[in-house]
Amino acid sequence: MQLETTQLLDLSHSLAGEYLAKFQYPWQALEGISELILSIGPTLSQQEYEQTTPNVWVHRTAVVAPTAYLGAPCIIGPETEVRHGAFIRGSALVGASCVVGNSVELKNVILFDHVQVPHYNYVGDSILGHHSHMGAGAITSNVKADRTHVVIRDGDRRLDTGRKKVGAFLGDYAEIGCNSVLNPGTVIGRRSSVYPLSGVRGAVPPDSIYKTGGVIAART
Repeated sequence: MQLETTQLLDLSHSLAGEYLAKFQYPWQALEGISELILSIGPTLSQQEYEQTTPNVWVHRTAVVAPTAYLGAPCIIGPETEVRHGAFIRGSALVGASCVVGNSVELKNVILFDHVQVPHYNYVGDSILGHHSHMGAGAITSNVKADRTHVVIRDGDRRLDTGRKKVGAFLGDYAEIGCNSVLNPGTVIGRRSSVYPLSGVRGAVPPDSIYKTGGVIAART
């Protein structure tokens, strides 16, 4: 399985690219997302970005519904749409041309350019790659029931993240079906799809389809 940061993500499609390049695995970057946003925000062009409240930067071409909540620190990229009732709790770096939809909650996340989380999604302690999409009601579960460290499972390999809160990592162009749950430490490879109503655990290889019952098939 391709678990490394540059195997999952095209780093040219995020303001976080230079930061993410420092880490072998994407979950290693979760700890510093808030500090990253606080370092990038003041460097953004005042002609392009407006600081709407302290440590919240919104591109002037972005559309943010008046009922959406933007918690600090966060950055909302160009031509991104933040819809009615969205709840951005903070530590969210949202790229260009994204959709953050109705009743979506974000917390400690990086959304690359062209990511869509458009309907009733929860995304926490996660990184979503370029052009990835989460269907309606799909969520990331970021804490184990026993509150122990999240372990990334890849076949016989077990990689301890050292963190109790770890969500999911979606490679570029990953597609998550409606009402699916990505269990803590799920990794979805580039261009892979997950059937609706799936409970996904562990790593799904690139160019694959995760089917009902956990069957993984190569995309043809």
